[in-house]
Amino acid sequence: MRTTRRKLLSDFVYVGCALAIASEGSAGLIGSARAQAVSIEDLNNPGPLPDMILGSSDSPVTIIEYASMTCSHCAYFAIATFPHLKTRYIDTGKVRYIFREFPLDELAAAASMLARSAGDGKYFDAVDILFRQQRQWVASHIGPLKELAITELGFTEQSFKACLTNQELLDNIKKARTRASQVFAVSSTPTFFINGIRSGSKSIKEMEQLIDPYLKK
Repeated sequence: MRTTRRKLLSDFVYVGCALAIASEGSAGLIGSARAQAVSIEDLNNPGPLPDMILGSSDSPVTIIEYASMTCSHCAYFAIATFPHLKTRYIDTGKVRYIFREFPLDELAAAASMLARSAGDGKYFDAVDILFRQQRQWVASHIGPLKELAITELGFTEQSFKACLTNQELLDNIKKARTRASQVFAVSSTPTFFINGIRSGSKSIKEMEQLIDPYLKK
């Protein structure tokens, strides 16, 4: 079923179904992709959307996170772990961090569209606000997300509508999610690749154990 901009705006239903947004034939490929080694070259290719990046390109460690804006585990990582990761590793030039959208449902796709449309230099601030207030807008309709976009993210009624009727952006978010599923076997969130090595959700202590060995080389 094709998700259209009209459906996103006027008939928005959060069904809570993992993989619903990218059902165009990708599910059957996940098992075979999981058995394959992840190509660093492919992983470093941003795909259909520009990568959202923090940190220096010269950093010895690159962390790529695939996250869904409606995922409670992603929100927990963003609130409890990411600030420490940013202070200790990203801001000090040790880690280059890339955030990629992997929406598990249509509401997550809409939130990602809003973050992408928040304005120059505002993407990560928007993602932070959306995660920190996730409980307030993860609901059965789009109203709370619209209210947050207007009161916290700087959208107007007009710009909110323009964002969620941007079919090209929606299609590219879906394509990026399908690519992650098919090529890198991403099937849950958050999923991290630390210098190409897959990892699940981690505390700062656990991430230190994965990052620090690269800093000693």
